[in-house]
Amino acid sequence: MKIVSLLPSATEILFAVGAGDDVVGVTFECDYPPEARTRRVVSNTTLPAGLSPAEIDTVVKQRLAAGEDLYSLDEGALRDVDADLVVTQDLCAVCAVAVANVDDALTHLGCRAEVLTVDPMTLDAVIASVITIGEKTAHADEARALVEVLRARLAAVRAAVAGRTPRRVAVLEWTDPLFCAGHWVPDLVTAAGGIGALGASGAPSHPITSEDLHSSQPDVVVIAPCGYRLDGATSLAKELLAGATLPEAEVWAVDADAMFVRPGPRLVDGVETLAAIVHRDAVPLREDAAIRLR
Repeated sequence: MKIVSLLPSATEILFAVGAGDDVVGVTFECDYPPEARTRRVVSNTTLPAGLSPAEIDTVVKQRLAAGEDLYSLDEGALRDVDADLVVTQDLCAVCAVAVANVDDALTHLGCRAEVLTVDPMTLDAVIASVITIGEKTAHADEARALVEVLRARLAAVRAAVAGRTPRRVAVLEWTDPLFCAGHWVPDLVTAAGGIGALGASGAPSHPITSEDLHSSQPDVVVIAPCGYRLDGATSLAKELLAGATLPEAEVWAVDADAMFVRPGPRLVDGVETLAAIVHRDAVPLREDAAIRLR
């Protein structure tokens, strides 16, 4: 089977369940595991490089309003790899090429690849998507084994934080304008033994005001901007602190791309990181996972 993944999270899952050798095409964002970088890039961004969060937000809004694409498919690359299965999503227009565009491209090329759309909105749904992808790629046993490991790790966190006083946690998915994190992120907070100050499980991320953030009375503010690793998140968190945007609370920057915004197995790393943040010594905090700024 030849597989094209149009999602970084799907790429991670495919490799994690043992289907990595079948992956022949990926996106420009597929950087984990490192082996994914050796695959043919079939999807790229149309956004200019070097934009600030505010500039990205403006360009995205303008293009979506105009019906313009944020991603481009390399039809030549798609033709060359001749996939049997294409894994994509229809959850967020900012996250990947639209399913309709994928279907149109495959039809145009005369490609008969099956399109698997994976749209998890909660942590449980993300874990279930591992099984879905495993079954679709003839790696069901490996997928079930991975899910058992993920659930065991979540159970270990649950045991570690049991009986501890929960603290209120606000997770920001974007910094200019402010967006609170939705979808599966509130589940990560709950699984870590915290109380979500903003956002709801299974609901989209949405813009908020500084007043909204202050009135949510968080004990901890976690800066997890989509598309940013720890160093970038740290820089953006420092900008928010300098601008007096944040309430009087602990402020942490995290490796958002690795552990928070991509719906794959490493969300469990995010739960463990949040547990270490919210409950101090509940679980060990990896040095490359988070930095406290206040």
